[in-house]
Amino acid sequence: MNKREFLKNVSLAAVGLPFIRTSFSTSLNTLKHLSPNQIATEENFWLQVRKDYSLKPDYINLESGYYNIIPNPTLNHMIDHARMVNYEGSYYMRTVQWDQKNAMAAKLAKVVGTSAKNLIITRNTTESLDMVIKGMKWKKGDEAVYAKQDYGAMKMMFEQVSRRYGTKNIIVSVPNHPTSDEEIVRIYQNAITSRTKLLMVCHMVNITGQILPIKKICQMAHKKGVQVMVDGAHCVGHFQFKIDDLECDYYGSSLHKWLAVPLGTGMLYVRDKHIDNLWPVFAEHHREPGDIARLNHVGTHPVYHDLSIENAIEYYTMLGAERKEARLRYLQEYWSSRVRTHPNIIVNTPKESFRACGIANVGLKNLKPQELAKQLMDRYQIFTVAIDYANVQGCRISPNVFTTTQELDVFVKALQELAS
Repeated sequence: MNKREFLKNVSLAAVGLPFIRTSFSTSLNTLKHLSPNQIATEENFWLQVRKDYSLKPDYINLESGYYNIIPNPTLNHMIDHARMVNYEGSYYMRTVQWDQKNAMAAKLAKVVGTSAKNLIITRNTTESLDMVIKGMKWKKGDEAVYAKQDYGAMKMMFEQVSRRYGTKNIIVSVPNHPTSDEEIVRIYQNAITSRTKLLMVCHMVNITGQILPIKKICQMAHKKGVQVMVDGAHCVGHFQFKIDDLECDYYGSSLHKWLAVPLGTGMLYVRDKHIDNLWPVFAEHHREPGDIARLNHVGTHPVYHDLSIENAIEYYTMLGAERKEARLRYLQEYWSSRVRTHPNIIVNTPKESFRACGIANVGLKNLKPQELAKQLMDRYQIFTVAIDYANVQGCRISPNVFTTTQELDVFVKALQELAS
């Protein structure tokens, strides 16, 4: 074995090193006989999980939706990866960079329930989905369908494509409290015409936390010959699903949200038959047909964040996907169930458990969203984000695994006081 091969193997082996101890591992061993829903209510266990985070004491953070603070075990590994890359320098970048990125993509593919040949690591959901929107072969008169409630960056890309190619955007509105899956499917179905080329839909609506019936929407659209692109920015590491089960054509997500990977990590899934039909954002060398790497030329970037994907997955696995989902849903329903009947409080998220998880949106009849967010921060030291568009007026509330019910008690009391 020559020196280059030896160093390459050493670098790859480092990616699979055992995970360091977490604060909750010992406590978890004593609770493994309990179901995820039972563990979701065990406050002492979640206080142990909280110890893995360095949290600013100035405020209660109920805005994990933008960026999830990563736990210290993952942070420490990221720092180790940065030191390793800095130590090896250009040698690392010219020899093992892509092997390790492919290894991370393969591990991620198992978590999200698809094949590594259909998945690339990107920097965020915006990059992933804009790559699809901009990369499609649009013709004048083609139509795209999306909702008012969709994320602004993708809507702006659709608008840019419309100005450039003469396409038409059909915009629908998703109700905050649907009566059934069929109601939602019909909304999208009624917007499709013979000229519709692409339908964008949120897996979880970012401003309300509502989970949409993606598989049913995809099946409906495919019967009409329409491709479906799913915005799953808030879904990976939040609640369990398999991309292959959704039957979508494209799926994008931000790993620095609920999977708690360091900032600047995302993913894009592309169905086999579409890989060769998208124009890459950055031109790539010749690739064999069906090689999704043709879409993944992003230039020099902080590769140690990509390496941290494995560490975030290991932390997520140790905590338990079912346990994390159960806890996040428990926290959301813990506070939202206590304010839904208040005459001056409006919860803009469905109460059915299967239609939401950790995120919900709440507003007051007597305060605009921006003022509500300001009052929560100024008077109660609670940090949220105001939402005021697309029939959603309120603050998005996104607690995390480090959030305590005691903190949510403070939040509920604040809402009740401000509402009166």
